[in-house]
Amino acid sequence: LSPESPTISGRTYACVHCRAHLAAHCDLISKSFQGSQGRAYLFDRVVNITTGPVEERVLLTGLHSVADIHCQGCRTTLGWKYEHAFESSQKYKEGKFIIELAHLIKDNGWDSDDSNSS
Repeated sequence: LSPESPTISGRTYACVHCRAHLAAHCDLISKSFQGSQGRAYLFDRVVNITTGPVEERVLLTGLHSVADIHCQGCRTTLGWKYEHAFESSQKYKEGKFIIELAHLIKDNGWDSDDSNSS
């Protein structure tokens, strides 16, 4: 990461592989999502990522247009961005980001009580 790479203050989530800041706890929308490799979190906003090409995928909740997101620091595929939801009940996901728990670590600003729970 370059020195100009965004950092986040407060309770944050970082890439488990390179410790690049990815999201602030205040941008966490839901902990009850499923990624391709297990549990995942839905975020309103993330930083230090690059986005791959948009493609249509059938996910657990139906057909979506998504783009894989990659850590800017280590290039690991972290999850995806919802570009378009075809079902009206899923429209709230548009513009939001899924990051799989396997790639997240709680970084700074957490109390010792917080660091043991997701």
